[in-house]
Amino acid sequence: MTSLLGVAGASLIMGLSIYLSLPIVMRKKTSEKTTRFLNAIAIGILVFLIADIFSYVAPNLYTGGLYGYGANLTLGVIFAVSLAVGFFLLYHFEDRTPKGLSPIKMSFMIATGIGLQNLAEGLVFGSLAVNLGLYSPSLGLSGVALVVLIGFIIQNITEGFPIASPFINRGDKRWGVILALFLLGGLPTFFGGIIGYTYNSTAFEVMFDGLAIGAIVYVILPMVKHQLREIDNSKQRITYVGIFLGFLIGFLVNII
Repeated sequence: MTSLLGVAGASLIMGLSIYLSLPIVMRKKTSEKTTRFLNAIAIGILVFLIADIFSYVAPNLYTGGLYGYGANLTLGVIFAVSLAVGFFLLYHFEDRTPKGLSPIKMSFMIATGIGLQNLAEGLVFGSLAVNLGLYSPSLGLSGVALVVLIGFIIQNITEGFPIASPFINRGDKRWGVILALFLLGGLPTFFGGIIGYTYNSTAFEVMFDGLAIGAIVYVILPMVKHQLREIDNSKQRITYVGIFLGFLIGFLVNII
């Protein structure tokens, strides 16, 4: 029988692996072009995460119940409402920040979106553990579980990069705040794993997938606005290439 303790431990490892990306923000000085390029990569990773999350939720939404076409109406409504809630929660948060987003507030918004995504990821892992028996007290993690675990760990490392991006090339790094924001982004994987193990619900997963996509979509907008503000052609090309490479990195990590 699959062990709750084993699933909780594996989920915690996945969640805390986000801290492996901390060296990205430990550098004290980075050139302006390098900073712009790294921030663009962070945007590309977030764009990929939207596609990645939707790939999980799409089979539940588009069931083909009407002669091979059509969507599940109930799950579609849940997804649409969750999408709007995730988007407008951050819209409201930024709207109440008249002086603009500080690096901490920008990072908080990114960590919130990624945290919701990791919660949904944990739900998937916990559900798989129950349905496929990924862990046994006597044998430990199965081969399938190890592949899933390693894949999620690598992906979580890349997810730490967007959270860190607002602090790149800044001398006023507040390490306690940064560590807390990484925890906000990574720890939901642990809770998702436990919830997915004890309570398996498609509607629940669809809801958190919608919240995550809505939040990440909103997070991308101010990042792109900042990247494209008052730049020349060379910096614009750096931004475009960085976004593409970020998406490509997310794709390559996801197929490992």
